[in-house]
Amino acid sequence: MTGVSVLHERPVRLQGSALATRVLAAFGWRVKFEGLPSRQGVVIVYPHTSNWDFVIGLLAKWSIGFPLSFWGKDSLFRIPLFGRWMRWVGGVPVDRSNPRGVVGQMIERMQAAKANDEFLWLALAPEGTRSYSDHWRTGFYQVALNAQVPLGLAYLDFDERVVGVDAFIRLCGDMQADMAAIEAQLGHRRGRNPGLAAPIRLPGADIGKDARA
Repeated sequence: MTGVSVLHERPVRLQGSALATRVLAAFGWRVKFEGLPSRQGVVIVYPHTSNWDFVIGLLAKWSIGFPLSFWGKDSLFRIPLFGRWMRWVGGVPVDRSNPRGVVGQMIERMQAAKANDEFLWLALAPEGTRSYSDHWRTGFYQVALNAQVPLGLAYLDFDERVVGVDAFIRLCGDMQADMAAIEAQLGHRRGRNPGLAAPIRLPGADIGKDARA
């Protein structure tokens, strides 16, 4: 088993919004981003402790020009107009009754995107909630590991007032080594409410062996 790989090459460039960049700057925020290592991947955002995370994160997304996707219940996409809006902002419908599970469906979507060279980056908040939790959810890890795509480590640091999407790794499947690499990149970042940030840890030890959720 090889170790965690840090991905330095960023061949995929994006065209962002100068207006969104100026709005962020007006509030004292800046974005660190130098491109993507591939056209498919998973990006996690940490810490997630405030409703302001969505506002700042959305402006950063527009500033970068990053067409991120996110999970949504398939029933929401069948609602007239709202379903179209969900797709427009990056929603990916998932069927929770599917025997493959939400994670299994996303792994299949990601593998299909790789095969067809389609752009697909899934954004997740691994804490799953703004309230305190004693661990992260495992979905991001399962998708990145089983689909064999890069994992982006994004952060919203309220002390430095910076949104960073500037570190990418390839998981090795050794959960302790993988989480240690994530901790080294994100562990010192501080959200708006630092006491609500979950410790960077996953429950269980065999999450890479099962793609169900």
